[in-house]
Amino acid sequence: MAQSQKSGASFFNNPLTRTKVRSANVKPVEALIGYLVGPFCGMLANCLFGTYLVEYFQKVLFADEIAAGNKGVETFLVLFPILSAILIVAGNLVAGQIIERTRTKAGKARPYILLSAVTIAVASVLMFIQPIENAVFKMVWLAIAYNLFYAVAFPLYNTANSALVPVSTRNSKQRSVLASFVNMAFLGGAGAGSIVMPMVILLFANAFPGPEGSNLPSSNGYLILFIIIGVVTFLGCIAQYYFTRERVTEETMASGEDKQEEKKQGPSMGKQAKAIFSDKFFVVTIIFYLLYQLAGGIKNGSMQSFTNNVAFGDLDPAFAMSILGVIGAVPMAVAVLFVAPLCNKFGKQLIVFIGMVIGVIGGVLAGIFYNNFVVVAIGVAVKCLGSAPAGYMILAMLADCLDHMEAKNGFRCDGFGMSLYSSIMIASVPLATGIISGMLGAFGKEMGSVVSYIWIETGAYALAAIVVLFFGVEKFLGEDRKKVLARQKAEAEAAGIEWVEPEERLRREEAEAERMAEEARVKELQAYCEKKGLSFEEEEAKYQAKLQAKRAKQEAKKK
Repeated sequence: MAQSQKSGASFFNNPLTRTKVRSANVKPVEALIGYLVGPFCGMLANCLFGTYLVEYFQKVLFADEIAAGNKGVETFLVLFPILSAILIVAGNLVAGQIIERTRTKAGKARPYILLSAVTIAVASVLMFIQPIENAVFKMVWLAIAYNLFYAVAFPLYNTANSALVPVSTRNSKQRSVLASFVNMAFLGGAGAGSIVMPMVILLFANAFPGPEGSNLPSSNGYLILFIIIGVVTFLGCIAQYYFTRERVTEETMASGEDKQEEKKQGPSMGKQAKAIFSDKFFVVTIIFYLLYQLAGGIKNGSMQSFTNNVAFGDLDPAFAMSILGVIGAVPMAVAVLFVAPLCNKFGKQLIVFIGMVIGVIGGVLAGIFYNNFVVVAIGVAVKCLGSAPAGYMILAMLADCLDHMEAKNGFRCDGFGMSLYSSIMIASVPLATGIISGMLGAFGKEMGSVVSYIWIETGAYALAAIVVLFFGVEKFLGEDRKKVLARQKAEAEAAGIEWVEPEERLRREEAEAERMAEEARVKELQAYCEKKGLSFEEEEAKYQAKLQAKRAKQEAKKK
């Protein structure tokens, strides 16, 4: 372990692997690339799986077996995703401990974002490879490929991705913005699955036709599609790695906390578990997220079934799905403009509670009039608007809980806490897949899809509204910060390290980075002038004049 950490540290000391983020505070480029574009690409395959795997299993991979009435295959499709959830939770817990025990110049989570550029891209393709057309072989291959993605590759990425928000900054307002961006990325992936992908699937159906009479592509069509998505995932993870920074991890290492042997290894899983499950605020938040995420997974996974099985006159099912996807995405997109400001002003608890109540109202409306497409669309829009505060703020809520536990216990639980979060996010897809298959079998295709798409999530929102009333950690955050700083100062002095306020240390680092960048610019300009026979003084004066004009323009905008 020590050897691994040493070689890892030297690898991340290389200038080629250093973060591009130098600022003490979170700037727009870091938020946009590191917490929106990167996570969107990294989570895209998982989001699409949540929308299309049920239909792929039923109408492409096992279409012949189901048509022949093979009960063994039907039972397998219900049970194997649910049983896989055990491995998925275990995989997430292991991923959390790996991250918690990692200490590198790049931090503890970012190295696994870089690794995931390869693992996620490869694992997302394997489910669509069919070496042998045999029912038993296909079930075995699917079980292995499915769990390679959901229990190995994606847990490592998603736990690292989730942990980045708590360790990115201590600034609660900046963290709320980053949490909004990460969840916007996830919701954007889900939106891509419901808005864009129906048309893409039809396009691939024409290019790679499936069984006669089917409007879905063959497994080859899916394979080509997810190879393309694998390339997008690879590029997105690379970008995310370079445009993120773990300021809280750096703060811990700089304060001398990391010199202690236990801090080097990180607290044990048992110690983290005890701290987390004895904290009422974290327990409340994780229960809230379980209700929200599992219900959302069931809704997303049953959307195609709902539009295929509920008659809306002459409206094409694929077109209906795209419309519902757009109608659901627009309120979420609009909400990102005001959710974080409202939560920063009135508190996350109140805004999230109001959102859940609005979501219940929209769900009841859509559920009662489920065969009227216009009313369903209105209800879905209202429900999605209500879900926006929870969707955007859940990571910020968990980060607040982790800060509170750090102040209370003297150590952070990012690894275990985020592995629980990641477990719920990832396990919700296979659990939802099994539940949807069960609902379709129990209630029939029409009512089963209505229950799955509308009523389960509506009921979950009602329960979540009650649960969030017990989230009261926000009132402790100011005092918690003072406790953490006092402890870090004492530990730095005990380790013989000069104590510098984290904000001041980051300010100095940013100033030093700017000084080095300016030196490099001057040298480049001098070399350019010498090569072209120009006057350095004149060219420098032109540059300074432009810089001054730019600053004046910025000041004018501020005024």
